[in-house]
Amino acid sequence: MTDEREHGQADAGDVLARELAHEQAHVDRVYDELRKAGERAALVEAEGLARGRTDRTGDIRDEEMSGLFARDALVFRAGQRRHDLERQHEGLVFGRLDLEDSHGREVRYVGRLGVRDDDYEPLVIDWRAPAASAFYRATPVDPQNVLRRRVLRCRGDRVVGAEDDLMVNDAPDDLVVLGEGALMAALGRSRSARMRDIVATIQAHQDEAIRAPARGVTEITGGPGTGKTVVALHRAAYLLYSDRRRFEGGGVLVVGPSAAYTAYIERVLPSLGEESVSLRALGDVVEACTAGRVDPPAAAAVKGSLRVRRVLARASRDTIPGAPRTLRAMVAGRPVRLESRRLDRVRAQVLRRHHRNSSQDAMTMALAADAWSQVRRPEDGDTDREEFIATFVDHRDVEAFLHEWWRPVDPREVLLWLADSDRTRRYARGVLTLDEAEVLAESLRTTLDTGTWSVADVALVDDLDARLGEVKEVPVERGFFEIEELDELEAQRSLRIGVPERDVPTHTALAPTRRVSHGDARDLLLRGHVDPPSEYAHVLVDEAQDVSPMQWRMLARRGRWASWTVVGDLAQASWEDHAEAAEAREAAFGTAPRRSFHMSTNYRNAREVFEYAEKVIREHVPDADIPDAVRETGVEPVDRTVPAAELAAAVRESVDALASEVDGSIAVIAPARWAGEMAALVTEMAGGEGVGDRLVLVDPLSTKGLEYDATVVVDPDEIVAESPGGVRVLYVVLTRAAHRMHVLRPA
Repeated sequence: MTDEREHGQADAGDVLARELAHEQAHVDRVYDELRKAGERAALVEAEGLARGRTDRTGDIRDEEMSGLFARDALVFRAGQRRHDLERQHEGLVFGRLDLEDSHGREVRYVGRLGVRDDDYEPLVIDWRAPAASAFYRATPVDPQNVLRRRVLRCRGDRVVGAEDDLMVNDAPDDLVVLGEGALMAALGRSRSARMRDIVATIQAHQDEAIRAPARGVTEITGGPGTGKTVVALHRAAYLLYSDRRRFEGGGVLVVGPSAAYTAYIERVLPSLGEESVSLRALGDVVEACTAGRVDPPAAAAVKGSLRVRRVLARASRDTIPGAPRTLRAMVAGRPVRLESRRLDRVRAQVLRRHHRNSSQDAMTMALAADAWSQVRRPEDGDTDREEFIATFVDHRDVEAFLHEWWRPVDPREVLLWLADSDRTRRYARGVLTLDEAEVLAESLRTTLDTGTWSVADVALVDDLDARLGEVKEVPVERGFFEIEELDELEAQRSLRIGVPERDVPTHTALAPTRRVSHGDARDLLLRGHVDPPSEYAHVLVDEAQDVSPMQWRMLARRGRWASWTVVGDLAQASWEDHAEAAEAREAAFGTAPRRSFHMSTNYRNAREVFEYAEKVIREHVPDADIPDAVRETGVEPVDRTVPAAELAAAVRESVDALASEVDGSIAVIAPARWAGEMAALVTEMAGGEGVGDRLVLVDPLSTKGLEYDATVVVDPDEIVAESPGGVRVLYVVLTRAAHRMHVLRPA
């Protein structure tokens, strides 16, 4: 019996080796053609550079200019093609289709880039092309003439494995079927430090969402682990492929919840053959205002609500703190004295028709007119008026007054005015409660104390920017700091404020922050220039359930003429007022048509892990969208209560155990209360044998969109207490592990 089993295993090994050798021969041919195509592109590029070259100086005739333009276009296209060919070297060919219809048998290879031979016959079909759609849409119920779908696993240009999915009940005798199926094999593999490109294992229902029409709003919903993010990113790549002129010219903006998320996925789109995408975290959407720090829940709630717009409107129309309240000048022999009440009236009059930062000329003329009404005499005529106004406009005292009272202001500067409790209470009267106004003021004092913007601050800066208008040039008082000293301050901030310590492997800002003087902080906070918002042809919003109403308005300014892809799950929401967020989201979309796709299968979590998380969320959100987990490990999550003094030792024990059970990444997920202790522990363990760089430390909010082989969840009750969204954030945390999870509760 043993001999028969060993003989069967040997036969299976021979079959696999023969199949892989056959696939390797085709892949070798593809890479040979790829090399030749690269050489041809380089020759075309060199020819283009040589074309139109001239030694003449002076005027160039129209026909010569046309030739130079054609040359530049040729060089650009050839260089772009060469770049495309070079970057697709890794895993270029990932799939094969064996099809059969009335005309006979056909084989199609699918990959990241289309490649043809010298006779222009396709060796590889681009995964986004219509001819490749059957690779994703064929099922045993609807085979679309597909007999077998094969997924190839490659390292570089070497084929190292293959998995088959059979689409017919009875395979032809000459059709070998390998492995357990491509999807299940992919699900069992380890998670790495970046999002996996699963272009080879997209399922039919996912492909339908990827290839949906571009126009309007495409919403992709589903519970944790259903592949929503991957589908959305592949959709962005597909749209760029299917209508490059529109989407590459207009741009595609991809917005995620955090810098940790964007760092995790930033390599996915290039691996799909697309780089024409702006990838931003919510804290990075506004230029010159990068933010990673998260406000406490009470402050985030105030800043995210549309009510704060009335507070910002009042701030944007107010005078600069410390500015003079009276204009005094002797103009054309006449004494001018404009008190604060008259100044306020003129200010309100001008702001009815002008943005503040573009109203300097209008304000000067309005003040001149008001001053004339104050000093004019009955005998004065038009000539006297014209002379007075001309003198007023050029008067040195008037110019000095306006420089202090009505200079252009940076929207970030105006937001920092709210650190003054008295001002904030005045702006918030009738809009916010006194407690809410103080929470808002305190949050801006934290901004000044640390020299860092919070994620919620960025949408407020954007709102103020729209109200104030662009600042052409704002002189920022630098105090006694030279530019080199400011650069050093910024370098220190990047290392020590709201950014992980360099030797701590972590996805997020768990390192303690430090306070700096308000002068230093203000210099850091106002560096750079807030440009007008760029507008995009397509906007993709991931983890949309966390986007506050104010953030939706920020995104709307960048997608006024855009189509949208929106990805989310309300059960994972950190923003609690769903109705207000939905209203702001609908306003952003306008009247564009809507279509929805629902993902119902959990491809990430083992069933045992997900059932644990499901019990937690069901108690608080009975109608949560619960997907079906399709894979089992037979290992239940570990849930332990340990003395608080022994928590670090328990975490070390859990990490050591998990490192021996999984091959991929391990995350320690800890709330702020335990951040310092866990950072020291992870730093120590990351250099140890058996763990190495597989171990990361991450805070609960920054886990959104991420996945790991195993997780150690520290103090779930504290995660609920400190997080906006409470138990919904814990639900996110409990669904990050693909294979194993330990939960540690300090007593």
